[in-house]
Amino acid sequence: MKAIALVSGGLDSTLASRIVKDLGIELVALNTRSPFCQCNRKKADGSCSHEAGRVSQELGIKLLAINTSSEFMEIVKKPKHGYGSHMNPCLDCRILLFKKAKEAMEKEGAAFVITGEVLGQRPMSQRLEAMRLIEKESGLEGLVVRPLSAKVLAPTIPEQKGWIDREKLLAISGRGRREQMDLATDLGINDYPCPSGGCLLTDPGFSRRLKDLMRYQDLGLEDVNLLKIGRHFRLNPGLKLIVGRNESENNRLEASRKEGEPFFQPQELAGPSAILRGVIADNSLLETASRIVAKYCDGATPETKIRYLKNPLQEYIFIVSPIEDERLVELRVN
Repeated sequence: MKAIALVSGGLDSTLASRIVKDLGIELVALNTRSPFCQCNRKKADGSCSHEAGRVSQELGIKLLAINTSSEFMEIVKKPKHGYGSHMNPCLDCRILLFKKAKEAMEKEGAAFVITGEVLGQRPMSQRLEAMRLIEKESGLEGLVVRPLSAKVLAPTIPEQKGWIDREKLLAISGRGRREQMDLATDLGINDYPCPSGGCLLTDPGFSRRLKDLMRYQDLGLEDVNLLKIGRHFRLNPGLKLIVGRNESENNRLEASRKEGEPFFQPQELAGPSAILRGVIADNSLLETASRIVAKYCDGATPETKIRYLKNPLQEYIFIVSPIEDERLVELRVN
């Protein structure tokens, strides 16, 4: 008997996979990549695929890693089932994931799907009625086994047919994580960098930046990656300034800069780099951008020098005072 295991690299999916593998079920792990994952923010690709790969290797199972970024971006723009408390389209996200699991199930000759979901753990997608909706819309009704919560849910087809022993499954529910952590200790699972998952779309600050972006322009993957770093300021509907918060972000901003895109750095003081993205309708906006950069410079004075680079042959120096606090708050997206 073979099953598809949805593996994020987090604790719950790791535990679910281990439980089912120990019952003698052959597993194929499935991981889908999202541009909004934050389980390991040190990784350049911003995804959980590396953790899913590690878990799969430790369990000795095959991994299918697929990139669903384009499809997921379309969902974020207009989710059929709406958003959660921020910009998180959790139901539509899960439906997409389950549809991919169904495709993998058919391709691999698997009989059912397992997930690390826990009843009641997440308010939008792990309610009973939400679980039923997701199964129905993905075409997996009765074929999704949730080993961590199986005994507080109705028996699935695999359990009814004896493909998997229901008595060996668990009855965890609710938002607490003590039971999972204790089980991990019992099973010798100690390395789980993302114990409860992580999605940037549930982060209030990131959601504000995303809403701002979607209000003024079409949503693209490159723009989403830029939302993950820096302080963002909306200078007008067609122009935004992104200011680095540390050396790493300064370097990433410089690397993200498009050809001919305005780039700012302090001339003499320690401080941030910044890029100006959009259409500059008024050159006074260049001075405003320079004043914002000056605000974050160490030891800034009313005559702070900010270097403005338009292209390798065009460089200017703005001598400005740091922008006023009230104006900074007005312009800041987050």
